Amino acid sequence: MEIPVEILAQVFSYLPLCDRYSASSVCKAWAEAISFPTIWYYTEVSCESGTEEHALQTFCQFLTKVKHLKIVLNQSEAINRGIAIKVIKHATDANSRLRNLCVSCTGDNPLFYSGQDILQTFRNICQNESSGLSLREIDFRHMPFTLDDSLIMLIATRSPHLQKLYINNQTLVCNVTAETVKHVLTVCPELSTLGVFYASLSENVLSELLKPERPPFQLLELFCERLVRYIPAISRQFWVTLCKRHPSLSVNMILDHTLPAKKITWILQPGIPMKSLDLITYTYLVKEVNFVAKNYHASLERLVLQTTSSEKLNSALIELASCCVSLKEIHCYCVVSQEVVQAFISCCPGLRRYTLKTVKELHPWRCTVIK
Repeated sequence: MEIPVEILAQVFSYLPLCDRYSASSVCKAWAEAISFPTIWYYTEVSCESGTEEHALQTFCQFLTKVKHLKIVLNQSEAINRGIAIKVIKHATDANSRLRNLCVSCTGDNPLFYSGQDILQTFRNICQNESSGLSLREIDFRHMPFTLDDSLIMLIATRSPHLQKLYINNQTLVCNVTAETVKHVLTVCPELSTLGVFYASLSENVLSELLKPERPPFQLLELFCERLVRYIPAISRQFWVTLCKRHPSLSVNMILDHTLPAKKITWILQPGIPMKSLDLITYTYLVKEVNFVAKNYHASLERLVLQTTSSEKLNSALIELASCCVSLKEIHCYCVVSQEVVQAFISCCPGLRRYTLKTVKELHPWRCTVIK
């Protein structure tokens, strides 16, 4: 029985580029199915082993059909970086249909390597008037290269219909200023999701979201690190005002270990509509856990803690479980009591994943998935 080409195309659409190349070599029918347009709507290209060159040569003409492109890159090898650059260039030529772009790096940066070849490729594309670049979503969260004002301004200017922008990539240095983020919000009026360093924000920047012509804003993702100590905090009153203007707004926040402990409660204001919170501080967090239970119980769905065990922490976590009943994930990377585990299981009916260990285990700790 011959499988219809539409069915084959649907199956092949889930394969990354290298596997599509292998499938095209099986038989003539499969090779014909690979050229079906819907296969290329979402495409993942893995540049990790240096063996993708043949697949790229065979299928480069199809990359202009891609609308959602994800590049998984092991940047530790020059050959992988070269393949990734070729993919980016092919996918953004004059006939490009590309709308969503994600670059996810899986390796370690070589010594003295800062990703300038990749970043320069994006600059050249944005400056090339003949390229077909006009993106709706950009995700650089897992691309560990220091971004700067000039690149982000180029991207925003070239993609005025941008709806989602993630540049909170947790690098050691943040070179994107508040003025640049304000420029992005100005030239991209449809933007509804933004991921940035907290140090790149201010109340003046976020005031762009208060304008009456602004469409509903959905999500802010904020990475908080050591540079936060040099800027004013966003006040509770401003968060309240922002939430009144955008009632569907959610906030995801990561507090890094480089953030001074005294700045934690300075950032965590009561009016924030917190959906996901990572406290990766390696400090005592009993006060912070109590604060979260009191102020974010209506909105919090995910919490991650890197802290130290204590009886006071156990008590605070049990109280948190009774207050934050909408939690879907809780991950606490220190030993807790069995009562804590039972509290979350019994009080949070929507809980799907948790990391709550009652005895020390070898790292990495695996989470428990509730089916």
